[in-house]
Amino acid sequence: MRVTKRDWGSLYETDVLILGTGASGMGAALKAAEKHADVLMLGKGTLESSGSLGGGNDHFMAVLDTDEAYDNVESFVDFYMKSAYGYRREQLAQWHDAFAPCLAVLDEVGTEFKPGEGGGRYRSVGFGQPGAWWLHIVNGRTIKRNLAKKIRRLNGVSVLDDIQITRMFARDGKVTGCMGFNVLSGETVAVACKTAVTCLGWHAQRAANNSTNNPFNCWFTPFTTGSYFTQAYHIGAAVINADISGRTTMLPKGWGAPGMNGINNMGGHELNALGERFMGKYDPMWENGKRRNQIMGTEQEQLEGYGPPFYMDMRHFSPEDAYHLQYVLMPADKETYLDYCAARGIDFRATPLEVEIGEMALSGMLLADERMETTVKGLFAGCNFTSFSGAMCGGYVAMNHAADDAAKYDMASLDEGEIRAWKEKDEAPLRNGAPNALTCTDFENPIRQVMDYYAGFRRNMPGMKLALEKLELIASRREKVKAKNLHELMRLHEAFDLLELCRMHLDACLQRRESGRGMYKLADYPDLDPALDKGLVVRLENGSPAYSWLEKQAL
Repeated sequence: MRVTKRDWGSLYETDVLILGTGASGMGAALKAAEKHADVLMLGKGTLESSGSLGGGNDHFMAVLDTDEAYDNVESFVDFYMKSAYGYRREQLAQWHDAFAPCLAVLDEVGTEFKPGEGGGRYRSVGFGQPGAWWLHIVNGRTIKRNLAKKIRRLNGVSVLDDIQITRMFARDGKVTGCMGFNVLSGETVAVACKTAVTCLGWHAQRAANNSTNNPFNCWFTPFTTGSYFTQAYHIGAAVINADISGRTTMLPKGWGAPGMNGINNMGGHELNALGERFMGKYDPMWENGKRRNQIMGTEQEQLEGYGPPFYMDMRHFSPEDAYHLQYVLMPADKETYLDYCAARGIDFRATPLEVEIGEMALSGMLLADERMETTVKGLFAGCNFTSFSGAMCGGYVAMNHAADDAAKYDMASLDEGEIRAWKEKDEAPLRNGAPNALTCTDFENPIRQVMDYYAGFRRNMPGMKLALEKLELIASRREKVKAKNLHELMRLHEAFDLLELCRMHLDACLQRRESGRGMYKLADYPDLDPALDKGLVVRLENGSPAYSWLEKQAL
């Protein structure tokens, strides 16, 4: 890596650029060290605590290739080819192949997995999967810090903390780098690269509210606001299934941390207000079925008047299982889980846990080939796989190819006049002293208000069209915002990405006239359309979104 000072800030040059320092970015960095690649990773947080993993994690999904019928690459690939769109078999096989090296690193840095009764690692079934793929983590709160110690010692891997990435650059269909600013010092930073792995986070969390109305008290990371999609989209990357990839989960009432993987896969029962267990009506695997079915099933029960309240009941657990769930897994998912339980008087062995449907997070995937390369040459998708496992392994897989391809390209050159122009635009809110200028919360809060009102779990085509009009009105105020400090400037740039992803989601939903694949139901198109069993792709053409359908057999 080389860095030079410019009149506008600092220019870095690196063979491979890693955008984002969460679990995916760490997976990419680990593979880069194996490949002896020169890489620079940057993100807006500190490596030790950034991303969703920075808050802790209680499970790691892995196929371990035992003698069990479900525990092999064929079962793993078949499950995800059936349950999601946009994957290729070669991608999923590489995810599988990354399980062993990533687990080896987790073991090396001191990750403690719950042991199985007969030896090996304890695993359980989750989210409608065919077998026990979920390993239970005991000390999940320390994973990120422990991994960071290793990453900072890797040869060839440099880290820039505290960098808000505002845009990516490309020329002639090939990625050339990115730019942003240091959220503590304000310095403008630009990075030129040969190839890049984008690891900016899969689920944009702040698109809707939960009952706390606090966008930072949420079930996933609040700092992922859509830049994984929007910034790649603007340089030519295609996005697939922005309409149906959104997700949510059940939350403890009035508190934004789920733990539902542990609760469901260890045998928790969901009860409605009448004390009835009902999930069998919506999924043959009951509570341990697909996440979408639990959400839409609970929502249907509420519509019919059988709740709220809803509860997760663990009173039938053995003392050992109840203790493991409440005192080991739950705090690994969020540090203050036990504080919440103490305040509410919750004991899983004695008291059902009141739950509610959480906020909806928006998502999708970057359309990528079997090597995880997007439709932008040299740009690789590191956040296309789900969960902690998918993030870490996804970055690892993407870097394998990005490092190889870096040898094929010369170092990119960035247009410094363009950088200066964007710097001026990026920093404009800091200079806006107008008394009627909008703060970051003034600008962002209406986005959630629109999405909650017009684009919830029950919606319709006219409502989504009206939502788009209202989001366009919010977008028209983008030049009328102000920031009193660098933190507020960061928040504004997060909101800009969030707004764009919300617009992409709604516009994509208008193309898919059916219900049953996304986590919502359309009143005007209530049934599943077998003809739409395919992926919806959007890309920018002449400055406007262009849609096409990707047939399932072409994946």
